[in-house]
Amino acid sequence: MIQDLHRVIQLIESGWREIHVLVLGDVMLDSYIWGDVERISPEAPVPIVREAHRTERPGGAANVAMNLVGLGARATLFGFCGGDAHAASLKRCLREANVELKLTEVNGHPTTSKLRILSGKQQMMRLDTEYVDGYPAEAYDNLLKDLSDGLAKASALVLSDYAKGVLSEDLCSQVIALARKHGVPVLVDPKQRSFARYRGATTICPNLSELALATGYSVKNVEALLGAGQALVPKLELTCLVATMSEKGIAVLREDSRFHAPAVARQVFDVSGAGDTAIATLALGLASGLEIEAAAQLANIAAGVVVGKIGTVPVTREDLLASLVPEVEMDTQEKVLTLENLKMRSVAWQSAGESIVFTNGCFDLLHIGHVTMLEAARREGDRLVVAINSDASVRGFKGPMRPIVGERERTRIVAALAAVDAVVVFDDPTPLRLIEELRPNVIVKGGDYQEASVVGAKEVRSWGGRVEIIPTVEGSSTTNLITKALTSHQASAPPHAPNDLSRPHEG
Repeated sequence: MIQDLHRVIQLIESGWREIHVLVLGDVMLDSYIWGDVERISPEAPVPIVREAHRTERPGGAANVAMNLVGLGARATLFGFCGGDAHAASLKRCLREANVELKLTEVNGHPTTSKLRILSGKQQMMRLDTEYVDGYPAEAYDNLLKDLSDGLAKASALVLSDYAKGVLSEDLCSQVIALARKHGVPVLVDPKQRSFARYRGATTICPNLSELALATGYSVKNVEALLGAGQALVPKLELTCLVATMSEKGIAVLREDSRFHAPAVARQVFDVSGAGDTAIATLALGLASGLEIEAAAQLANIAAGVVVGKIGTVPVTREDLLASLVPEVEMDTQEKVLTLENLKMRSVAWQSAGESIVFTNGCFDLLHIGHVTMLEAARREGDRLVVAINSDASVRGFKGPMRPIVGERERTRIVAALAAVDAVVVFDDPTPLRLIEELRPNVIVKGGDYQEASVVGAKEVRSWGGRVEIIPTVEGSSTTNLITKALTSHQASAPPHAPNDLSRPHEG
């Protein structure tokens, strides 16, 4: 389990919106033709793929940026592109995802692209368009100037090297020196035979094949290969080296120590983009102040999510939470959520196959009737979400003397119950907007309601859910508690002489 998992979940849900990561490297467009194979060509012994539809996604360094924004952070992408249709498609995809673009257009050079043809989930062919023999000096100068302007306020810098010519030795040396001057951590996803050009980075993140190519050791001898990776740490002035090892997990190699996190068992459909996801998540972890070992574990889990998808698909906060939330029991305060964070957590639960039960109320002066109803509601599904009326909302329909207990205290008290998984406060007269946003599987109400009168009943049934009415505990209500308390107080109050209230104050 990840160390300090509670803090990690808080970062995923809200903390990364303050993080700004710069991504520099080989940007590309990943295009896909999806279809089916029904026969072999009479012209040559090759399958005929009948096209069903096409999709386009940012790839390479652009996919690193997509992962960063998918996880809630801010990302600015630096690289080269051509003045062609592929560049236009790439820019459109990135802008739609809110990636900030600092792409330098180079005349006479095509935008790097990869076209994959698939039948079902099987890749049949890949067609690459690229130019890898370097770029004009002017293009590098413009790129370096743009990057220099952004480094002062950056949280981290990722160098995403796909060996397409952007990350030259000279450019790497200059940007790493600039980043160190500003105290910005530098993470490298390498594709070069020698790692020397990345000297001075915070960490380099090769897979085993890339590490084997750089060290000369065989991937079959993992122990010796990791030892060679450790030897690179002081030689290249790194803090550590992070080796991704596919089904073997991930390893953090320091000069004098190793940390290994095993892989999470998942069905693998496509490893495209797994390295991009890993380095993006690692960068966010480091920029957030996590120890590299915890950040590597998180990156390992994130990469495990995307290999279960087809094509270059970035990870999202909901994906990551779905993998992490089942592992941790939430503290009381961690159950009290904003609507935004509750939506994220609900998607994570439902993505993990869990059903969500929703109920609402004032819960002013919590009593046995409340507890009984909430425990019964929890048995109707896997997760119980409780929506609590705000103080203003309670006053609106119960009068100016209510609530007795403020919303902050009411939410904490309800969240402390073991049956409750999440609590949210709402201001509206009814919880209909919440229900429509969360799309729970079950709505539970206590008392003498008829299903037709339950707010949200029609909506939850429309997406295949249901409504359950749970009988109340007779005699249990907040009003009864208040009445009983007032009666008891009046009965125990000492009698006063008739003139006590009119007697002048003495002394």
